Amino acid sequence: MNMKAYQEMETEELVALQQELEQAFEDVKGKGLKLDMSRGKPAVTQLNMSMDMFDVLNSESDMKCEDGTDVRNYGVLDGIPEAKKLMGDIMGVPAENVIICGNASLPIMYDTVSRSVTHGVMGSTPWCKLDKVKFLCPAPGYDRHFAITQHFGIEMITVPMSPEGPDMDMVEKLVQEDASIKGIWCVPKYSNPQGYTYSDETVRRFAALNPAAEDFRIYWDNAYAVHHLYEDRQDEILDILEECEKAGHPDMVYIFGSTSKISFAGAGIAAVASSKGNLDFMKKSMTIQTIGYDKINQLRHVRYFKDFNGVKEQMRRHADLMRPKFEAVLAVLENELAGTGIGTWTKPNGGYFISFETLEGCAKEVVAKCKEAGVVLTGAGATYPYGIDPKDSNIRIAPSFPTPEEMAIATDLFVLCVKLVSVKKILGQR
Repeated sequence: MNMKAYQEMETEELVALQQELEQAFEDVKGKGLKLDMSRGKPAVTQLNMSMDMFDVLNSESDMKCEDGTDVRNYGVLDGIPEAKKLMGDIMGVPAENVIICGNASLPIMYDTVSRSVTHGVMGSTPWCKLDKVKFLCPAPGYDRHFAITQHFGIEMITVPMSPEGPDMDMVEKLVQEDASIKGIWCVPKYSNPQGYTYSDETVRRFAALNPAAEDFRIYWDNAYAVHHLYEDRQDEILDILEECEKAGHPDMVYIFGSTSKISFAGAGIAAVASSKGNLDFMKKSMTIQTIGYDKINQLRHVRYFKDFNGVKEQMRRHADLMRPKFEAVLAVLENELAGTGIGTWTKPNGGYFISFETLEGCAKEVVAKCKEAGVVLTGAGATYPYGIDPKDSNIRIAPSFPTPEEMAIATDLFVLCVKLVSVKKILGQR
């Protein structure tokens, strides 16, 4: 049902509504809710789906991979061939362009930035010897990306996001003019938090960039590559590696991916994909850093999923669990807020998040109100560099971890808090 726009209400109506909402809020507070929607974590039901993976390898198992390597021993720096094939298929790149690393993709991203700081990029000056290093940060975006760059003292420049991807006019202009810009963070498919997927034009414009810095790289974190919610509505994305090659910039992109939200969070396998030149450079420091990553886990994953079809089947089961939660959130938002003019939200086809925009200057208060009543959300501002949302309006909703029933309760409270804070805001402006 469409509501009356709050801005169009008479002051008396708004005052009466505020009293009604405050009473409802006190009632909810009395229920003693304890729900956490702060991070995009798989639910217990999702984790349980992969438990039989532990039965795939045991003390009787053949511990050799297809090329005869004994996975219990040292060696194979860049991952066993069948794991490279599996992760290549998930990431949409050829196996020869893949290095399998550890249990999650975040450490690979951290290492890649760290290596650039200490040893440069393929022969360029190490960033630690430069006066200024900058990164472009499409926002709203992933807080942990921003945390890495901030950790290394890299200056972050916010680039606005649209349903097509980052503002490419701005990206093209900035990288062309400023040699201190060394990278850009991207979540190109079902982006965190909006669930947007970069258009073909955006991907081609990325591949065609002419940066002033020879060591500029696109950090392409394709975390949600296979995380669809619907069978009949699946976003697709161009292969950035292929597009970069076509554009004559084969070395310009690093692609990251993992099975953290396919098998087990923090106990999956993760990979980086790039050009041969980039991978060779990475391997030079990897030979110092490690004797090799966990090949037993790599073999376990391959034996369990067998091939990409096994992964797709697993993701269909994940989608069956995720979809009702997303739909529960969207139904409440639509029923309670459509037409009120106090919020807008995304309706993604996949990924782990819904992005909500409040009236300007309301997000922090909404999150604080929810917490007061027992529902923890991602901190307001977390989706922007330095944790500062200039409009104080973006809130990331993470529906994955609670049950659908808990999700509906949490969303009811969220909506109540949005209404209450918005009414106060509008009344304060009159």
